[in-house]
Amino acid sequence: MTSPWLAFWNSSHSIYVNARLKDVHYRQIAEQIAALVPSRQARVLDYGSGEALHADLIAASTGELLLCDAAPRVRAAIAARFKQNKADQNTAKIRVIAPEEVERLPEHSLDFIVVHSVVQYLTAAEAGTLFALFHRLLKLGGVLLVSDVIPPHTPATTEAAELLRFAAGNGFLTAALFGLARTLMSNYVRLRTRIGLNCYAEPTMLAELAAAGFTAQRLPKNIGHSRARMAFIARSR
Repeated sequence: MTSPWLAFWNSSHSIYVNARLKDVHYRQIAEQIAALVPSRQARVLDYGSGEALHADLIAASTGELLLCDAAPRVRAAIAARFKQNKADQNTAKIRVIAPEEVERLPEHSLDFIVVHSVVQYLTAAEAGTLFALFHRLLKLGGVLLVSDVIPPHTPATTEAAELLRFAAGNGFLTAALFGLARTLMSNYVRLRTRIGLNCYAEPTMLAELAAAGFTAQRLPKNIGHSRARMAFIARSR
């Protein structure tokens, strides 16, 4: 991740309009990822996990769940959250690691890798390097999920409408409206304007994954609340 974006995610930002949005957001993502875990014995890596508030829901469907985030502040918060719940058999299967630790994992040691809402913050070269790493780490036939991919020329108004639809369906529309107004004045918008986000057309993402050694296809629905974004399932070959 480029350093300005990493600095933003490592800061005390206000990208979530309130605690309710954050909780529902992470719960929905966790439930949808858990449904795609290939087996209850699978060793799973969530790369760029964010705060992973409901990672225990994913862990319940796995043999082991590795959570990785580039932001040290985020990793510390995740580790503290699940350290307090070691008595629970699901959260005991969760381990927090840094990106450099991912690079040192044994070859072909993972069954499922999740990269949710990450590639937009990477350059095309960084994403290609990451996909190649994941191909090395996955077992033959292992699964890579790349989701929340932004198509080119997606208007900001579409992104806002998706958030408001999600908020209305979960009882915090008023808070979301105030949150959007606050976001317009935030560092996130300034960074997005200055640096931009990396967007992919469907054929481009399929070609990137193929170049890294995957057979891929687009899923009918994205992971998370945005119907305008895309998700892809790729299998190592």
